[in-house]
Parts: sequence; C-alpha cells; structure tokens
Amino acid sequence: MYTQSAVTADGIQKKRRRKLFGGVAALLIGTLCVGSWLLWHGDDEAGAAAKPAAPSEQGPLDIRETVEKQPANVAGRMAFRFSADDMQAGESHAMPGMWATDKILAKGINRTLVGFKIGTDARAGDEVWSIKFAGPICGTTRHVTAGDRTAVLFRSGTGNRAVCDRVAFVDLDTGKKLWEARFSTQKAAYADATPSVTMSRATVAVAWGGGTRAYDMNRGKSLWTNTPADGCRDRGLAGGRALLVRTDCFDAKTIATTYRIRKVDSRTGKVNWTYQVAKGVKGVNLVSAEPAVLAVAAGDVEITDLISLDEHGKYRATIRVEGGHYVAKCVDEVDYGAVDDCPSMVVGDGQVFLMSREDPDGTIVNNSNWVIGFDLATGKTVKKFESGKDQLLYPLRMSGDQLLALRESSDHITPMALVSLNPRTGKETPYFYFDLPSEAWTLTDQELNDVIVQNGRIFFGTKQANGPTNAKEKVWEWLVLGVGSAG
Repeated sequence: MYTQSAVTADGIQKKRRRKLFGGVAALLIGTLCVGSWLLWHGDDEAGAAAKPAAPSEQGPLDIRETVEKQPANVAGRMAFRFSADDMQAGESHAMPGMWATDKILAKGINRTLVGFKIGTDARAGDEVWSIKFAGPICGTTRHVTAGDRTAVLFRSGTGNRAVCDRVAFVDLDTGKKLWEARFSTQKAAYADATPSVTMSRATVAVAWGGGTRAYDMNRGKSLWTNTPADGCRDRGLAGGRALLVRTDCFDAKTIATTYRIRKVDSRTGKVNWTYQVAKGVKGVNLVSAEPAVLAVAAGDVEITDLISLDEHGKYRATIRVEGGHYVAKCVDEVDYGAVDDCPSMVVGDGQVFLMSREDPDGTIVNNSNWVIGFDLATGKTVKKFESGKDQLLYPLRMSGDQLLALRESSDHITPMALVSLNPRTGKETPYFYFDLPSEAWTLTDQELNDVIVQNGRIFFGTKQANGPTNAKEKVWEWLVLGVGSAG
C-alpha cells in the first residue's frame, strides 16, 4: 500500500471480494434480527431511550462534541470496509490515526493521509483524496473540529535521521491541507522526546520537549510559544474544552522526574493554574482536560490512581485503580506522544467511567465484566453496568450526558452491540446489534486499534498492517471496518 510493494488486484480478485462483502452484509442482517429478539424481547423498560442532552451550538473551529441519535432499526449492517489482500511477506505499515465525518473515513498510512467514501468496500487506490507528507506521520490527535478538521504531525523527511518537527491542519471532507508549519529547530530539545499535538478553541497546540507552541486554526499563524526556563520540558498535551500542558522536570541529583500540570489559555498562552504532582510518581497521563483528570503511576509503572481537579486546579478526589480490579490503561507515548490517549477511560457527566477486568467462571469463553462510574467530586462509585454472561463491555465516549459503549461477544455467538448507558438511571439502550467476521475479531482491541463512534456508525481500525509471515501464505488483512444501522 502506497509503496512499490503494492500490487493492483486483478478483476477476478476484486469481483470475489465485493461479492463476499455483500454476502456477509446480507447474512449479518438476517442473523442479527434473531439475536436482537433473543436478547431484548422481554425488557421494554430497559430499551426505552433516555433523551441525550442537546449540545450547545458549535462554530466550525470548536472541538466537535456530537450527540448520537438512537437509530430506528436495531439491526446492524456493514457500512464500510478497507482491506488488503496483496501485502507481501514481511511487509509492514504504520497506520496512525483514524477519523470519521458523515461522508468520509480518514486513515493515516505511513506518510500518507487518505480519505475514503463511507458506504464502500475499499482497497488501496479507491480513496477519494490523499495527502502525502514529506515524511511519516509521527503524531495525531483524536480531536476534530465541528467543521471536520484535524491536525497531524509528520517528519521532515523519510531518512532515519528525519525529525518530527512539522504540523499540518487538514480538512477531512475535502482532503485539503489548509496549512503546515515547522514548530522547532532545536534538535537537542526533542532528540529524546516524541512531540504531542492537540486542539482546543480554534487553536492547534504542539509540545516537543523544548516547549509548547500554539497556532491559529484559520491561517496557521503562531499565537504564542512557551519555553520552560528551569530546565524542565513540556512533554504532553490534552485538549478539547480546555488545554492542559504536562511539564517534566528531571533532577540529576536524585535521578527522579517530577511533574506539573498547567491549564493554559489556548489563545494567549496565559497560565490559569498549576498543579504540582506529588514526588515519587513515575508517570502521568492526562485523561481529560476539562474536567481535569490525571492518571498517575504512584510508585509503579502501571496506573495506580486517578486524580480529579476542580476548575481552579485544586485537588478534589482520588480513585484507586491498583490491585487489578479495573482496566486503567493509556497508550504508550513513546511512538506517538499522545499523553491523553487513554481508551479504557471516559470522562463525562461529572464521572469517570472504568471497565473492570474480565471475570471468567472457569472456562475460556464464559467471560464477563462491568463498567462503573466514579464521582469526580468524591471518588465514590455511582452506577454499575453489567455486561452479562459471554460478553464484555467497553466504554467508548460520551454522547451528551449518555455513555456510549461496545458490548462485545466473547463467545462469538451472542451478537455484539453499540449501546447507550444512562449514568443517572442505570438504563441501557441498544443502538444496533452486529457481528464481525472472524478475520476482524482482533479489531475490537482498543490497545492495538482505533475504535470510534461518529454519525451513527462505529468504526474499528488497525494501527499496524502486517503482511503474511511467508511468501506462500495469502493473507486478507482487514484494516478498517465500519458498522451502522440497517435503518
């Protein structure tokens, strides 16, 4: 794909693939209608949908906060697929970042950003637009503006010594690169750091170790630059409704790193407040910028606690997650410096939602878990949502004041589902049921894949595409799969 190793499939292969795609979709709908009845026919009260909170009117440069509507039809069908069956043995491609609009599914592939029309069965070459950067994509943000725009980082070239020092702002609907900028010339400042990019209130912000720089979304004009004066380094950002900057300070005498978190006005760079993380903490991730929620590794490399802060940056509560009861994981920031990429945790409606570990009953397939909300003001539990036998429940994102979650089948007999969970009443509302072909089962793993919900569809996209292990083996690689309501 997008290299000399790409091979254009012949007409027979393409015809076979498109025929299979249609067959799977048709079979899926028939199967899921039965599965829906089996799961929900006697629970009318639980199926009653709570009205999601309507979002305030957003401008095109505001960070997108969409509220999903409950579909009229709970049967799911395949809405998009991007796959490859011509990868060579040993071929591998980084696929950083995935974004969706109402019309386009965009994916990063090495040094290229491509956009596909939703509703198609696509392969390399079927994209409606593509943007090729000077070097590989080296940083992304999950945030998208209400006008369907986002920012990516890329390297200055393709060589081994090419540094990650460029940022681009792109339109996901048209595939137009609106502007690009170079954010640092200080090689020593980021030789050992992976830059971080995020967006907040008409602003694109980048932190590269040597400092933080903010750009105006409209023209790419530099708004402000902050360079720590005490030998510390800005190493990570969180955006959305606010902008948080994580600054790391290394003490050569004690051989220890301390962390401080600053809330910064995205347009001016003015510091609103600073929170000093306690000494001894081994790592800090920024789960949410507003409300501010930190994931800290206190005395260990694994996340042990979540800390909530108030609007003034003052401590509110601690939520203990050590002991193996809950899944509190953030993506390793070494490859892509996204210190705010924590897919197992969702913050909203005054709570942080965590999933529990799997609760096996002694067999391989009969697994279950639950999702539970913790109050950010007190740290106490609020509501608990059970997955049920042979299923696992994964929190995905907020939709207004509702929590969207993936109900995954662990026995691959019970249908999967996209559901809405009401944090106040404890009610669960199904959006649609679906199944995945066996080749795509691994796409639900949130550590290895991107899982997003947008405009009534759920998308699963791999972060790494790998060819077969030997030249004789033929592998059909599922790269992105989208599912929506049959209605």
